[in-house]
Amino acid sequence: MLHYLAKRLLMMIPLLLGITLISFVVIHLAPGEPTDLQVELNPEASVELKERLRAQYDLDKPLMVQYGLWLKRLAVLDFGESFSQDRRPVMEKIAERLPITILINVLSIGLILLVATPIGILSAVRQNSLFDRITTVFVFIGFATPSFWLALLLMDYLGVRLGLFPISGIRSLGYEYLSWGGQLWDRLHHLLLPVFVSAFGGLAGFSRYMRSNMLEVVRQDYILTARAKGLSESVVIYKHALRNALLPVITILGLSVPSLIGGSVIFETIFAIPGMGKLFFDSVMMRDYPVIMGVLVIGAVLTLVGNLIADISYALADPRIRNT
Repeated sequence: MLHYLAKRLLMMIPLLLGITLISFVVIHLAPGEPTDLQVELNPEASVELKERLRAQYDLDKPLMVQYGLWLKRLAVLDFGESFSQDRRPVMEKIAERLPITILINVLSIGLILLVATPIGILSAVRQNSLFDRITTVFVFIGFATPSFWLALLLMDYLGVRLGLFPISGIRSLGYEYLSWGGQLWDRLHHLLLPVFVSAFGGLAGFSRYMRSNMLEVVRQDYILTARAKGLSESVVIYKHALRNALLPVITILGLSVPSLIGGSVIFETIFAIPGMGKLFFDSVMMRDYPVIMGVLVIGAVLTLVGNLIADISYALADPRIRNT
């Protein structure tokens, strides 16, 4: 197991370097520079001022030289300073926003597993029943519903018209005067809609994956043998079939981490949540290259760690994987 883990960790290094290189080149190939915004908003700015700003930000150097300088700072975990007016360290900005994004994604994954797994199992056990057909309709609706449209619809109906949920931010006015329990409920109340929107598409997909895997497993010979031995149906399903049916789902769960992190840009912007996705959106609009690269690197690391956890879980569930 340790050999398998070490091999997976070593494979992450060149993959991370490739991601950073591609990301660095793409964001610099986009039209416009950070200096354009600063110069265009200042009617007294001259061409010399723009050139001095480009030199200050190292934008006057060749692209690969800029990447080398950035990679040198990354080696000591220094993402540099933001190009915005506050000139704050990028790591400091990300450290403020990262916990809320991780919290929302963890809650989304937990909700997906908590709801989608039993739905998939029951749909497979009761194939072609009324419950199975209802969940099939739910799946098609989940796949067809854009997350941004669902967010706006819930904000309008549940937030504006009925006033059941807050529609922006992660805490209310006067939050600091609430009790500990009141602060906890206030945070949860603000996160209910964003977490649901983030998990909605995954609920549909994972329940369908779980159903198809269970249908395949329950038709295997060892399941027929277990039933022939007189084991109860619950033991056959939850002890013998479920473990093997979870193997492909574990892989899909690891691959879904990038979409969850990428989706945070959409719902954090819509719900005005001060997370990493909102920081990334604002940085792209301002062409703040250091912050953009910092967020991309953190997102890539979280994605690779999520895939690593999926690989480890897969190896624990299937001992054959450890010897590959």
